Order: sequence, then structure tokens, then C-alpha cells
Amino acid sequence: MTLYLVEKMIGDVLVLDARGRITLGDETQALREKISECARAGQLRIVLDLGEITYIDSAGLSTLVAAYTTVRKQGGDLKLLHLTRRVHDLLQITRLSTVFERYDSLPSAVASFGPPSPSSG
Repeated sequence: MTLYLVEKMIGDVLVLDARGRITLGDETQALREKISECARAGQLRIVLDLGEITYIDSAGLSTLVAAYTTVRKQGGDLKLLHLTRRVHDLLQITRLSTVFERYDSLPSAVASFGPPSPSSG
């Protein structure tokens, strides 16, 4: 199954709604490219909604870490939303749960960024 990414803006926060699988190959490449593209465009407040992710492998986890690092290096933040039980457990087992901020609702994830940045107006 292919990875689908749907973008929507809520204020100055980019929400990436991911659906499908995040596995080695085209899926991880697509996610990596999308995050890099967003960072280059100055979209550094990103919520990645994983509620419709059916499977994630070790390459997928590595891609999440790389995406987080890319955004953080440029002064932004990437937060996770709607983790499935499986993804939640994987983050716990790998101790990546200490790296990512995780949210169960879109409003709380968006609010966690604080007020809009002055340059977004």
C-alpha cells in the first residue's frame, strides 16, 4: 500500500495527514522529501497525523527521526498526532517516545506551538 500525504494549514501550523504504510522504499522517500520540501519553504511548525498509518517498519521509524531532526535543525518542531496502538508501542519499545511530543487531538497539537510566529502574518 502506498503512503498518501494530505496537507492542510491551520494558522501557521502545517498538518500532514499520513495514510497507508511507512516502510523502506517509496514510502519513506516520499515522507522524507515532503518534510524537506516543507522545511525549505519555511514551514517549520508541523503536525504529522499518524492515525491512518497501518504499518511502520524500522526504516519508517528512522525516517520519522530524520524528519524531526531536519525540522529541529532549522528552528522548528514536528509533533505526532493520533498514534495507533502499534505505532505507540513501537515508539515506547525504541524509546523514541522520549523524543517526540505526541497528541490525541488536533486542537491540542496545534495549540502546543503557541501563538503564530510574527513572520507568518
